[in-house]
Amino acid sequence: MTEPPHRAAITGLAAVSALGRGAQAQLAGALAGAAAFGPVRRFDTGGRRVADAATLADAGTLADELTGVIEEACAGLSTAERAETPLLLGVHGHPDAGRSTTATTAGFARDLAARTGLAGVARIYTCACVSGSTAVADAAAEIRDGRSGRVVVAAGYLVEPDQFALFDAGRALANDGAARPFSSCRSGLLLGDAVSAVVLEPFGARETLAEVAGWGRAGDAHHVVRPDPEGAGMVRAVEAALRRGGIGPADVGYVNANASGADGDSAEAAALRRVFGAAQPPVSSTKSVHGHGLEGSGLLELVITVLAAQAGKVPVNVGHLGPDPACDLDLVLDGPRNAASPYALTVNAAFGGANTALLVRSV
Repeated sequence: MTEPPHRAAITGLAAVSALGRGAQAQLAGALAGAAAFGPVRRFDTGGRRVADAATLADAGTLADELTGVIEEACAGLSTAERAETPLLLGVHGHPDAGRSTTATTAGFARDLAARTGLAGVARIYTCACVSGSTAVADAAAEIRDGRSGRVVVAAGYLVEPDQFALFDAGRALANDGAARPFSSCRSGLLLGDAVSAVVLEPFGARETLAEVAGWGRAGDAHHVVRPDPEGAGMVRAVEAALRRGGIGPADVGYVNANASGADGDSAEAAALRRVFGAAQPPVSSTKSVHGHGLEGSGLLELVITVLAAQAGKVPVNVGHLGPDPACDLDLVLDGPRNAASPYALTVNAAFGGANTALLVRSV
């Protein structure tokens, strides 16, 4: 396999969720299996079927929280370095777009770049639950091909009434106060705050936290909201990530799954069984502790996956009530395990059949 011109490294990261502020709070919560779900206090849930989510009590506005994580992730960059670094941003849209005729997502993104001293916004990703992971794949490709010397990727979602109402009306939310990925008797997902940022640079530019060794993206175009039952798109995304990383299925030490506790978990399990066969790695979904952060999910899960790989640990899959024969995987249930490999995979899926896979290697 030909060595790429540049290897893509993560040199800075930061995150905020209901697990707390700072990247280490995310890792601690994921390893402890400390689910952060509880009644929503941020807005009125009266009349809703479900009233629970994973929200941070002292969360500010989305603009303020994104500014904070970008500033933290970029702490090692000089003012001049920031001024030449573009931003890739994953968001649902401008938080006030439904309440103002002048609020635009592009304007929100430009203001965010100006607040943090970055060169500007190269792209905005509004592709639902694969927004953050798609942005990382694009950034890694630019670094590897020598088209960019540094990229900041940020993504964020704070639980708010509009999306909460839509998911509740669609009966997609768990009615028992817990997200139970891959479990029997799972009843749906729960939303959660997820705001994160990472800095990608060529390997060796400065101290490296992890390498983005591979990535893959694929669509299955099976249904508007349901994945292909056999996980065809997820299979192609994972295989592409492994191929770019130059490794085989047996080299992967952990998979942070997309699973949210919904019906689609079985399709993802089918995909993972198909890719890994007898070499099944340990699997968990950290959505079981921090909830589903929509556009912010992929990046938050990447941050946790990187930190877990650094620590040589595999996070717990919380909320499990019993095995589902359709989700026959090596689930991490009784406590964190020691990782058997420096390689870890985080996968995401979104409405419309979009699938992403990011392969990281601890260094």
